[in-house]
Amino acid sequence: MFTGGKLLRRVPALLALVSFCAIAEQTVEVTIRDYRFSPPEVRIKAGETVKWINREKRTSHSVLFPAENGLESDRLFPDEHWQRTFMQPGTYSYRCGPHEEMKGLIVVE
Repeated sequence: MFTGGKLLRRVPALLALVSFCAIAEQTVEVTIRDYRFSPPEVRIKAGETVKWINREKRTSHSVLFPAENGLESDRLFPDEHWQRTFMQPGTYSYRCGPHEEMKGLIVVE
């Protein structure tokens, strides 16, 4: 059990740890609207998450990574979302499963 003085000495270290965790868990949003991913290119750091949100009124989309054995999200209907955390640096090209003309890129540093 911590006494008041011991706890106060540990507060800066705890705050630093909480701040680091908050930074490492950053989420970047990509909007799907008008048959486009916006922004079409996202740059993030390893450990960050990208969240795709379908803002179409009637159309479903998916997020498909052809170079990763066809890793694909479920169909995203209007106002649904899907997210992925990227742990490894690299370049990740993706497209919409049903609409091949919709393309995007994730660059992980």
